[in-house]
Amino acid sequence: MSGRSSYDRWRVLSSPRDRVVARAALAVFVAGARSARRGGVSPLELRCFQAANALPHGAYAPVWAFMQLGNLGGALGAGAVLRLTGRPELGNRAAAVGTVAWVGAKAVKPFVRRGRPAYTVAAARVLGREQAGLGYPSGHATVAAAVASVVAPHLPRRWRAPAWVVALAVGSTRSYVGAHLPLDIIGGAALGIVIGAVGRGPAVVRGRA
Repeated sequence: MSGRSSYDRWRVLSSPRDRVVARAALAVFVAGARSARRGGVSPLELRCFQAANALPHGAYAPVWAFMQLGNLGGALGAGAVLRLTGRPELGNRAAAVGTVAWVGAKAVKPFVRRGRPAYTVAAARVLGREQAGLGYPSGHATVAAAVASVVAPHLPRRWRAPAWVVALAVGSTRSYVGAHLPLDIIGGAALGIVIGAVGRGPAVVRGRA
């Protein structure tokens, strides 16, 4: 088996659990899109947004750096790191899925047409450059969740939950900077899970060396 990368030793299998997760994520995304299309912000969503948006301004610099994991450059960077660490196939797949997620989120926005917090929430605080365009779904949340869906199953078991915590936290930073409402972030994460599941296959297990 010499000469084969560690990624080559993985076999893609069909997992009923993963199919259920992908279908549930799709249902969450569609339900969120329908709610967002109706307009308005629920009291619970408003409270969650205000709590995140009111966090100290001094955290902006580290939060901004962390937030970049959810843009297109972050997905391409993750792919490059994986290639440099001996996982070329996995790196290429992560970069490709991240790119599809970034494009897919932008493609969906015109059909939902939800505004950004600066236009829908009174006294919303915007940190950094004000974001143009529409809100649902959050592209950062979509990209981060899609890349995590591809990469996490290949990590040692103890690192899988932290990888997901990081991916989901990327989306939450978008409320802190005033770029997205919580429903945008939930919808983006759900869409990313669906795209990631399709991009990597439903499940992976280690094959025999």
